[in-house]
Amino acid sequence: MTAGQNEIWHNPRCSKSRAATARLDATGLDYTVRRYLDDPPSEAELRAVLDRLGAQPWDITRTGERVAVDLGMKDWGREPADRDRWIEALAANPVLIQRPIVLRADGSAIVARTDEALASLG
Repeated sequence: MTAGQNEIWHNPRCSKSRAATARLDATGLDYTVRRYLDDPPSEAELRAVLDRLGAQPWDITRTGERVAVDLGMKDWGREPADRDRWIEALAANPVLIQRPIVLRADGSAIVARTDEALASLG
């Protein structure tokens, strides 16, 4: 992501993701779309986004996805020492990443799944 640019990590098959892009369009905000399933983030990008979100990787993991179940992620530790394992799994399996994530030009980021989060987009 280029500094000073808004970006949404988008899955067009997801209703929450489509609602977020509709909200962004309605605000007239300029943004780019990253189809993160086709263009998965690297571990470094995930770390940067987690920092911007003020979150841990387990906070943005879709633990109900088949791959998460197969990996047994619900039983993984959630301590600082476990962070790398989670990030590696998210980078290797982007379907596990909660969506949509909006990266704002001001350096902040949100997971835009709730009405409140969508309202904060403008």
